Amino acid sequence: MKSYLSEFIGTAMLLAIVAGSGIMGETLDSGNAAIALLGNSIATGAGLYALITLLGPISGAHFNPVVTLMFWKLGYLDLKKMLGYCLCQFAGALCGIWLTHLMFSLPIIQESTKVRAGLGIWLSEFMSTLVLLSVIHIGDKEVKDRVPMLVALIVTAGYWFTSSTFFANPAVALARSFTNTFVGIAPGNVLGFVTAEVLAALVMIGIFSFSKQKS
Repeated sequence: MKSYLSEFIGTAMLLAIVAGSGIMGETLDSGNAAIALLGNSIATGAGLYALITLLGPISGAHFNPVVTLMFWKLGYLDLKKMLGYCLCQFAGALCGIWLTHLMFSLPIIQESTKVRAGLGIWLSEFMSTLVLLSVIHIGDKEVKDRVPMLVALIVTAGYWFTSSTFFANPAVALARSFTNTFVGIAPGNVLGFVTAEVLAALVMIGIFSFSKQKS
């Protein structure tokens, strides 16, 4: 239960950081979206570093269904734990969004109207997920103690070098459809994001599994 609680709380806090910093950035940016994105990306990276450092020893600090899927396929988790982690991640992500709405005195239940769609966006999510899973897998094998810093830095950079702003997480994509704020995504666009993320995860799992067999 301790590891499941870690995944729930960690994912909830991640979404609270993402959504809360987006709201704060948009409130203070005086109409300059670049300033809002800068604040959003820095806060997300800093928050991820703290969360992974603290919760990594408890659950692995996945906070992401495709990360959990990768570790399951590579033999680090059994099926029961994989399914439990994913459930906790989706539930935590939604709770994190609702908590943020409460903190900023916004309506708790919302639906985003922000359109994020198109071939470039979906390709961006595919590449974002490839990059994130590569950093996590290689970091876990080669420089395990630096994984929190590596993930935090690549996510911070990803906000700026990808057109989709580096969701790379199905739980995050779904939860962000429930907030009509700076970080929202229209519900009709979620499937495109999740499909790209899962496809990228399957590609990386295939590559990593082949490399594991060869070694």
